[in-house]
Amino acid sequence: MNLHEYQAKALLRSYGIPMPQGAIAATADEARQRAEEIGGDAWVLKAQVHAGERQAAGGVRMLGSVAEVAAAADELLGRKIVTGQTGRDGLLIKKVYVEQACDVDRELYAALMVNRTRARIDLVAAAQGGEGVELALAEREALVDLPLGGPGLSDDDRKQLAKRLDLTADQAGKLADIATRAHKAFVETDASLIEFNPLALTRAGEMVALDVKMVLDDNALARHPNLLELRDEDEVDPQEREASRYEHNYARMDGNIGLMTTGAGLGLAAIDLIKDEGGEPANFMDTRPMASRNQIAEGILLLLRDRRVRVVLVMAIGGGILHCDTIAEGIAAAFRQSQAEVPVVYYAAGTGKEISELTLRNQGIPVIFADSMEDAAHEAVRIAGTGAG
Repeated sequence: MNLHEYQAKALLRSYGIPMPQGAIAATADEARQRAEEIGGDAWVLKAQVHAGERQAAGGVRMLGSVAEVAAAADELLGRKIVTGQTGRDGLLIKKVYVEQACDVDRELYAALMVNRTRARIDLVAAAQGGEGVELALAEREALVDLPLGGPGLSDDDRKQLAKRLDLTADQAGKLADIATRAHKAFVETDASLIEFNPLALTRAGEMVALDVKMVLDDNALARHPNLLELRDEDEVDPQEREASRYEHNYARMDGNIGLMTTGAGLGLAAIDLIKDEGGEPANFMDTRPMASRNQIAEGILLLLRDRRVRVVLVMAIGGGILHCDTIAEGIAAAFRQSQAEVPVVYYAAGTGKEISELTLRNQGIPVIFADSMEDAAHEAVRIAGTGAG
């Protein structure tokens, strides 16, 4: 679950992580009042949407008077912002964050994330932060990657931070303290990412979090009902929201091939095959190992209702609890309910393969059977490109 910047900052401030004073506003008048309450002679106004690259899209403004704050808020609120992370349709700006401006001397990058290979939480840091940090992060040799634990960073770790990031011993100590506090927050909230970009060194010698991105593990939210209240449903894609109701792992993409698979690894492999054939998936959908026929049907209906989808590609490997015949029954139920004529390319293997294919034939589904994953991807791309059934 993604948090807005203002939500992440409020949460992390309670752990003692230093950051500028700020407040949320939903109208231009509120933005003016927040700036007056914060005080000072310069402010930063930030659009609150679940996307990066806001500054390049005009969603982050440096302002020198409360009148400018109000005018900028009026310009942003109620409008959509389009960045490389929002998709073509953009996201509606419903709130802005008014923050005290800092006299920044230098911008760093720091993030806490799960190292799944080593089953630990790592601190990843870079000497360059702020806008365009993606280019710096692509250079792996420019990153410092250190394990985090309860005791925090060791003296050797601090020395490495100082050397690799060109920091003084005092500055490295401040970064280590922020990392230790963030680690406590990471563990206690079941986070999957806490990112500071930029983490700023001010001319006064302070280190403060100017921007924060925080992601919580959806699977752990049952333990945190107070954090569940922070979910902004309007920022969640409607199709993703619908898919989650039926326990499908779903992510919207930009193509025209609707995809359902029985496993995340199989789904990623299917996407690779589609792209190798020159096609583009409309989504990633991984159905759970204990899915019922009704859940399968609802997942297929979600694809059939997507006007972008010209063909549905199903890759099913039966085994354990979920057999291929359950997948086929769900597909058939979806087509009976929708009366759709979208063609289906179907590849099955494992338990229930033969029964599933017989079920689809007997139900009169517009289905093309594939003998391999490669053939299935090829056929789906061909249909999506020509519109032929």
